[in-house]
Amino acid sequence: MTIEKVTMAEVAAKAGVSRSAVSRYFTPGASVSKKTAEKVRLAAEALGFRPNILARSLITGQSRIIGLVIAYLENYFYPEVLEKLSKALQERGYHVLVFMSSQGSETVDDVIQEILDYQVAGLVTASVSLSSELSTRCAALGVPVVLFNRAQDGKGVTCVTSDNADGGRQVARLFTAAGHRRIAYVAGWEQASTQRDREAGFLQGLAEAGQSLFARAVGNYEAAAAKAAARQLFAGKSEAERPDAVFVANDHMAFVVMDVLRFELGLKVPGDVSVVGFDDVPPAAWPAYDLTTVRQDAETMVARTVERLLAQIETPAEASSEPIRMPAPLVLRGSARIPEGWSPPEPEPPQEI
Repeated sequence: MTIEKVTMAEVAAKAGVSRSAVSRYFTPGASVSKKTAEKVRLAAEALGFRPNILARSLITGQSRIIGLVIAYLENYFYPEVLEKLSKALQERGYHVLVFMSSQGSETVDDVIQEILDYQVAGLVTASVSLSSELSTRCAALGVPVVLFNRAQDGKGVTCVTSDNADGGRQVARLFTAAGHRRIAYVAGWEQASTQRDREAGFLQGLAEAGQSLFARAVGNYEAAAAKAAARQLFAGKSEAERPDAVFVANDHMAFVVMDVLRFELGLKVPGDVSVVGFDDVPPAAWPAYDLTTVRQDAETMVARTVERLLAQIETPAEASSEPIRMPAPLVLRGSARIPEGWSPPEPEPPQEI
């Protein structure tokens, strides 16, 4: 059984209004009286009419579609970001076209090349970067790009990140104030700006306290690699040979490290080892983990991302493309030793850098 395609002209005829009135009704932000809007709504419902957004974009050149390239959906942080981004954009009359990617700019560039074929109004890349060549092409096409949770050198691309370096410094200050001397780090993916900045801040904080890193392993922001990293640092080692504190570059890996320490190696957290993560995803507050971590304010980061992207789409002459760096406060829970009376310093306010 086939369903006949209902046209705007048929809706207009049934509603007793002009075709342009029907078009305005289905165009976000367009002006139409309440009386006309009600006539069009009833006629469209009776006929089963739905507007063809993609067809309209070919005519107007305005798709109101935002391309979103995202990786690491196994990390609790990004499903939350995806939900908040989609909701915030839909509230402003835009729709999200989601594409999955993996690490590496070549893969990301291939995905974005495909997205551009859909005549998207703008792009958000979440935890992935793009090449300078593709940045230039997007600018030439008039497609603004905002990088979420990833910094990138160069002009013209807005980046919205947490203050990853300051977050790392705060973790180092906590560990050194608590008397830890064998301090380790589990790194994320080496080419990610988040990994680079968190480790740099952490090492700086250790140096300020007259300490250096005791041990390091790479978890690549992946569960299996994080498990191997935990075994590398702790398995088969005496107390003097193993770390007494470990900063893990995100919560997703920190949960795995804690599980290896407690259930595989029989170590106590924080009795034998203090563990701190980064992100403050919901499971971090669960009693099973009670993870001390550095908070990324997903809601505010999403709000600033949407605000900056839509400004570049709707009022490009007035919009800024300066990077935005959000505060990253340390959240104290039970997975790390906390010196009596100690509290982390207040984080810096949001900055355009």
